[in-house]
Amino acid sequence: MTMIGSVAGCGASSAELEAEVSEITTKAPALVDYQVPVQIPRSLVDQLGYSKDSEKVVVFKGEDISGNFGIYDVETGKNVYTGEIVKPVYDENLNEYVSLGYFNDLEEEGEYCVYTDATGESYSFSVKEDVFKDLFNEACKKYYINRCGIGLSENYAGDNAHSACHTTMARLQEDPSVQIDVSGGWHMDELARRDAALGSRIAENLLVAFEMNPSAFTDDTGIPESGNQIPDVLDEVRFEAEWLLKMQDSRTGGEYAAAVTDVQKDGDVFAAPVLVTPVSMEATISFASAMARFSYFYQQYDPEFATTALKAADRAFSCFLNNKRAEDDSAAFKAAAQLYRATGSLVYTDIMDGYFNRPDFDELFNSDENVFLGAVTYLSINQKVDVERCTYLMKLLMKASENIAAKASGSSFLVTDEGTDEGFENILKDMRCLTITDHIIYNHEYTTIIENHVHFLSGMNPGAVNYLTDDTERTYVDAGESGVLNDPEAVSLLIFMLSVLEQ
Repeated sequence: MTMIGSVAGCGASSAELEAEVSEITTKAPALVDYQVPVQIPRSLVDQLGYSKDSEKVVVFKGEDISGNFGIYDVETGKNVYTGEIVKPVYDENLNEYVSLGYFNDLEEEGEYCVYTDATGESYSFSVKEDVFKDLFNEACKKYYINRCGIGLSENYAGDNAHSACHTTMARLQEDPSVQIDVSGGWHMDELARRDAALGSRIAENLLVAFEMNPSAFTDDTGIPESGNQIPDVLDEVRFEAEWLLKMQDSRTGGEYAAAVTDVQKDGDVFAAPVLVTPVSMEATISFASAMARFSYFYQQYDPEFATTALKAADRAFSCFLNNKRAEDDSAAFKAAAQLYRATGSLVYTDIMDGYFNRPDFDELFNSDENVFLGAVTYLSINQKVDVERCTYLMKLLMKASENIAAKASGSSFLVTDEGTDEGFENILKDMRCLTITDHIIYNHEYTTIIENHVHFLSGMNPGAVNYLTDDTERTYVDAGESGVLNDPEAVSLLIFMLSVLEQ
């Protein structure tokens, strides 16, 4: 029998031909463990889709691809657009040829797929007004779904609804006789771990994203606090902040590192007892930075709680300095910048000056996240600052963004890193840098680069895998990989880049 068909994609099928059966045999067939390999389209698209008025691009894999490509309406099968394929270029990382096709002029809303004689059909995609809105809302709501200590109703959580968990008193790991209330916060993994340093970093990412693009964040994402005249992202950060305050040692001001479940074999993680791990300086300085930043933005909504958060941040900062030297941990620089912004107190400037005056500051700006975010905070301070220093920091920020843009333009997939796992962290942080720069000095090119990285994560990548949702034709579930929305810190960075596209 001869089989004729296209690779798997929208509307993919195989023509069936009649075959003559010359003889019938009763011999038992051999048992063969054979798995049909997954056929991945060589026309790679964003499976979530493209905004009507944005740059739209498809990536083709293969040396034999040239001429034109067509875009077909999935419902009618009609060709609605014809574009030209750019000459293939050899990609050494992929060990194959890659070319691009643009269809910016296709603005009519609908469901489409790309077709060429050489590659067959792509997976389907949509073109519509606000194509990433649902993804943005889903990402923002992930933290509500991960809330601990309260019951989640079906009205807000859908299939993720559950009764309140971990509401009983926890015990200190170092001294189980001591009980402590650490209900609340966000679960960070399948074992319901709640991590203070990680939670603080996530809270800061969300707060900076809110500062860069406040119009993207609404008060109607569908959480219990929606409609209270406070952006839901700040409500969510407050929920975590309340837990972080419970995790502060009242005697020293240090922050306990984590609340972990003591799950026995085959036990229910939601009903498992909780142990609080010892105070750590990483958690303490991360807490100081996050709470100082939170207090700055929350003053206009609840001055009393914001002041409580700021005092707790100052105590944690003092605890850190009693145990470590500021010059030995760059997190002290970021926290000092946050506290100076929130208070205007000169006690924090010596620490900032110590880092600004380091001969390797430029290198640290480009390689150390704490120094980068601390410098960005310094640019936003309304207190007295060194104007020349601000000018220099802007030059560093612009140079970093220009390097990111150049790296993306030189990539076959228009991104800064085509890897997975660690590569996702790299490109998410690169896009955070571009988002910050785009906020200070708007650049349409940067917005396009950010959108291309969303396209990459949504299927326009070598494996044609949608790493963002699990409801398109080929997703991370099909590929046996982890999705971005399953990593709480990656979610905060995704929200960061999507906020540019949602404002």
